[in-house]
Amino acid sequence: MLSINNLSIRFSDKHLFRDVSTVVYGHDRIGLIGVNGAGKSTLMRIMAGETATDDGVVSRSRFFTVGYLAQEPGGLNSATTLYAEAEGSFGDVLGLQNELETINSVLAEGAEGEHELDDLLVRQGELQHRLEAADVFTIRARVEKVLYGLGFSQADLNAPVRSFSGGWIMRLELAKMLLAAPSLLLLDEPTNHLDLDSLTWLESYLDSYHGAMVVISHDRSFLDRITTQTWELSMGRLSSYKGNYSYYLGEKEERRRIEKASYDNQQAKIRQTMRFVERFRAKSTKARQAQSKLKQLDRMELIELAEDERHVNFAFPPAPHCGRDVLMAENLSKHFSKKQVFSHVSLHLQRGDKVAVVGVNGAGKSTLVKILAGQLDPSGGARRFGAGVRLTYFGQHQAQELSPQFTVFETLSQAVEDMTITRIRSLLGAFLFSGTAVDKKVAVLSGGEKSRLALARMIATPANCMVLDEPTNHLDMSSQEVLQEAMRQYDGTIIVVSHNRYFLDCFVNKVIEVKNGAVTVYPGTVTEYLQRCRERDQLETDADIAAQSDTGASSSGRDGKKEQRRQKAELRRRRTELAGTLLRKLAEAEKKVARLEERKKELETVMADPGLYQDEQRWKETSADYEQCSRRLDRWLGRWEEAQSKIDGIDAELGYTPDQTDG
Repeated sequence: MLSINNLSIRFSDKHLFRDVSTVVYGHDRIGLIGVNGAGKSTLMRIMAGETATDDGVVSRSRFFTVGYLAQEPGGLNSATTLYAEAEGSFGDVLGLQNELETINSVLAEGAEGEHELDDLLVRQGELQHRLEAADVFTIRARVEKVLYGLGFSQADLNAPVRSFSGGWIMRLELAKMLLAAPSLLLLDEPTNHLDLDSLTWLESYLDSYHGAMVVISHDRSFLDRITTQTWELSMGRLSSYKGNYSYYLGEKEERRRIEKASYDNQQAKIRQTMRFVERFRAKSTKARQAQSKLKQLDRMELIELAEDERHVNFAFPPAPHCGRDVLMAENLSKHFSKKQVFSHVSLHLQRGDKVAVVGVNGAGKSTLVKILAGQLDPSGGARRFGAGVRLTYFGQHQAQELSPQFTVFETLSQAVEDMTITRIRSLLGAFLFSGTAVDKKVAVLSGGEKSRLALARMIATPANCMVLDEPTNHLDMSSQEVLQEAMRQYDGTIIVVSHNRYFLDCFVNKVIEVKNGAVTVYPGTVTEYLQRCRERDQLETDADIAAQSDTGASSSGRDGKKEQRRQKAELRRRRTELAGTLLRKLAEAEKKVARLEERKKELETVMADPGLYQDEQRWKETSADYEQCSRRLDRWLGRWEEAQSKIDGIDAELGYTPDQTDG
């Protein structure tokens, strides 16, 4: 257990933390959220002991270990191999193993003296017991499992650490943290350098992790999958919500409604009291009563409304008119030196297509989009644009091309001459530049700030085809939502590389997969694409198992079983295609119903307490909560029944019988 007690930090007139107190227990899964600059990373460093505080502010139980993964990779730059560096996470266990080997050698040579022999035998037994408990013989398998899961290949195991880029060093740091298995994992943006495959693996691994974790992430899908509690840092205060990020959004809205109702009631009472005082304070018969009411107001604990986070509305400039065909690629190929990245790539994108480009790191996603955007020449094949196409491109190098002598405001205003000052400031606000920040020189901006400014400049330029490479890397959730909604409403064509599934699912209608030198186009959202991948993997697994079990059987029997499995897999694929949206709605409704039923039980327990009815205000608030919860539960039950009914209809039409693995 780790606790924070009355943490307060103030810079000038701003409270970074104001009397923050909280506790992390042994199996908590906590998402730490808040706007950029709220202090999330600082709080995490304090919990990790990286940033000093007053004595007694942070305390932890005995034997409670903490592992901290910072946003930026550490200083790993050694000649040590990747495997040896990862294996170092088991340093204590390996040290015991070396000691046991030394003792075994001494015993084999013959120890001198009876007492020495007895001591060595006792120590040998202790070491063997501890090593068996630590499962020392599975260390290599565990190291390889984590490294492969995070995207490293077998060929990487013997490569020196210094040969890997910063993103891969970050993966190595994460691997070491997972292998060390501390009591509490503190992960600051662990998904930044992961592709979809590694991200999916990490979610599964953390889902079965035995310790506690606190995670900072701007990936909503990731937080929803692995967290069961949410901490929000806002204006120096920490608020706790008993649910994942989606639960937090609904619960926060509910808390605001209750808080606003209580505030309005109190303000009405204050106004009524002041009218009485002003009317009767001059009358001798009522003066004492008026004075008494004034004293009541002085003793009243005033309710303060939390400041609402600013909401920025932004829309892309209208896309200039162009023909139906936007971008055509025929038999594209690309190689660097002797390495073939991809070949035989043919694509046809039309006006309004919104495409996500996915694949493991190093597969060639960025190379492909650079070629499609005209930033890089292909090794073979041809790429051409349709009539009237105006394309803009955002890549990581865009930030380095900004003029350092200009301010943030000047940089954007020069790119969009016909945009009003109000719209320029609104757009900059969406990308976290507000107040005096718009007057900063580009030269003094951080790397993340430059990247956000380059993105703002790019999307404000009128175009009918946008190509973006990881646009959400430096955006908080509110800014992601602004950009996401703008992309949904945009009437042009979008090609985007991103691993942020929730961000993509809102507007994407096609997925381009870059894998093993080939490019494949799938219709639908990223979630639907991932479902197809799972079905494809399951089909391959079934085929492997069947091949092993069918050894010695007749070829006709094998062919018949394979055909049955193929038909079943095709039926599952068809069902997902027809009912995918309904299945997602059903899953969402099931989660909502479960949470609301739990909340309703909690309120019923409170209402069963006779003491509640002694406090009229508390009784009113609880009754209002209960009625609101009941109404929401009825609505979500209705949605659940509606989705299930439609899914049953599709299953009946297909002749499909769901099993336990189906959604």
